[in-house]
Amino acid sequence: MTMELRHLRAFLAIAEEGTVTHAAARLGIGQPALSRTLKALENHLGVRLVDRSTHHLRLTDAGKSFRIRAAAALNAAEAAFDPARVGPWPVRLGHAWSALGRHTATVLHRWRQLHPQMPLQLLRTDDSLAGLAEGRVDAVILRGPVPANGIHHTVLFQEKRNATLSLHSDLAERMEITLADLAGRTLIMNTVSGTTSLQLWPTEQQPSGIAEVGNTDDWLAAIAADQGFGVTTTATADVYPYPGVTYRPLTDAPPVPVSLAWSDPPGHPAVADLAAFIRETADPPPDAIAPRHR
Repeated sequence: MTMELRHLRAFLAIAEEGTVTHAAARLGIGQPALSRTLKALENHLGVRLVDRSTHHLRLTDAGKSFRIRAAAALNAAEAAFDPARVGPWPVRLGHAWSALGRHTATVLHRWRQLHPQMPLQLLRTDDSLAGLAEGRVDAVILRGPVPANGIHHTVLFQEKRNATLSLHSDLAERMEITLADLAGRTLIMNTVSGTTSLQLWPTEQQPSGIAEVGNTDDWLAAIAADQGFGVTTTATADVYPYPGVTYRPLTDAPPVPVSLAWSDPPGHPAVADLAAFIRETADPPPDAIAPRHR
């Protein structure tokens, strides 16, 4: 059986909409035809991609992995057939916040010098995978653990953590902060793309509560208003100076790995070269820790 782009479109529509009904309406086809297309794709791959046991469909583990591959493949195919995109083939680099910190501009500038016919485009998406799952980017900069399903990654370096405080906070005058200093206070947590959870603290010294936000801008605004404190990496202090907010080293918290991640197969042939280039260009700064060889 020959697989076509319509099989990928059908699966991705179901994955994004959550029901065959909504996916069929989005694609402008009947529900029976869409169900047959999905079944043909599953038969071809030899795995179940979608769990149909509930009214709201859910992806299986194989489906979650295949979603990333399918989105990358469909996006690459559509780009190849798009007359408006004939010419230089850019590498799209996604991030949710801070990109490469203080090294972002240097990496972009030097890549442009070495690869004038292959632009490196930086794209921010407030999402845990920074647009990779939807195929909007070819590689992403991720902080913290990287999901295993359908994703390759390599650690670039590790960043130390900062406590992020309002200038109105009684802790703002301290030069260094510990986890115990923050216990009993409200944690402002970015639940969409942040790297901090209550697991950072020992059970006997937890924050008193959590205030959830969905992006970096709202996170900073809440901290500036002294609604609580935040924890982030040193890159945020480099990229996001904010009125009413100060950053202090969090001395007893473990560092955060910064990785370059991409789909399997990659959406652009230069992804592996990009990983090596970033390592060479963004030498570990004084506040970063070089990765261990793996």
